[in-house]
Amino acid sequence: MAVALVIPQGCSLLDENLEDCEKDHLLNYELRLVTNMSTEINTQLETDISTDVELAAAAALRNYLKNIFTDFAHDVDLSFYDVVEDSVRLHHEAHIMDANQSSYTLYIPVHRYMHTAVANVVDNNLITLEDDNYCHTGHLHQAVADTISTHNTGLFTARLPMDVLEDLDQTFNVHLYMANCATALVVDTLGSHIKDLKVHLTGFATDYNICDSTYTFQYTPVVVSDKLDLSTPGGMCFASVNYPSRDTRPTKSIFETTDPFLSESAANSIWQIRAYATLPNGSVTETKLGVTKPLRAGQFKIFKVKALFNGSIQPEDPDIAVSVALDWEAGQEHEIAL
Repeated sequence: MAVALVIPQGCSLLDENLEDCEKDHLLNYELRLVTNMSTEINTQLETDISTDVELAAAAALRNYLKNIFTDFAHDVDLSFYDVVEDSVRLHHEAHIMDANQSSYTLYIPVHRYMHTAVANVVDNNLITLEDDNYCHTGHLHQAVADTISTHNTGLFTARLPMDVLEDLDQTFNVHLYMANCATALVVDTLGSHIKDLKVHLTGFATDYNICDSTYTFQYTPVVVSDKLDLSTPGGMCFASVNYPSRDTRPTKSIFETTDPFLSESAANSIWQIRAYATLPNGSVTETKLGVTKPLRAGQFKIFKVKALFNGSIQPEDPDIAVSVALDWEAGQEHEIAL
């Protein structure tokens, strides 16, 4: 997000009374997006040897993510905080932007600020902006529940120290970074005879602190992936938009260590994909795929897997840890401390 701030001349700064030097300031906002979405889809699903299922998944994912990885902002929330004492908010505005760039005239005094901006929160089904009366407490809070849906908007935030000076035209350059990310699971089901498949994910953050760009892991919710419609048989595709994972493994194992088939690298996983396949006899096979690489903000990651005759899911990536429970029943899972 590029911001041009024009400061009119002739204002004297009085620390005792900031209102004495209030003037109109013009800020030009432009949303900028940096993501690997197109590259990931091209390299994973749209190659010369891609199957019909992979090509159909590519088209479905582009449609699903078109309003997530986008430079279009529906709404923006702008806050200007004091930089001393408790960093209280001195000025606040909210606008419906509905564009990738827009201009606003703000009536604020010459002063030193910490400026924060948040985009696309109003229509998000899970995220709310909370505790933003003070700079260091403002955060994007995710609804608390054991099981949640995926985010339905791409979240963007920015923060910038702004020293608005007297009698000087100034330009401030601010970059807006994406705060959430996305994943996809593309499943080859030929020969597996599975009747149904559900995909859940876990191991992601629950809140985002705007001022210092850090994530909070209050608890471990399960994210239910969306199943996408494909234009060809023989496969399935699931997608999710959520907060990032940790960068390193947490202090608890996310695997049940009594599973009959468990990869040795399972304990090194950072986050997890759980697939539940229903077989023709009604039994359910649970496969846990432990991902050892972090999922970061702005990133899109595709995983390609093969569904086997017993309902288990076999990943193409050899670095993915695999744990399988045949004839799985709900209520068998629990986390254990290492």
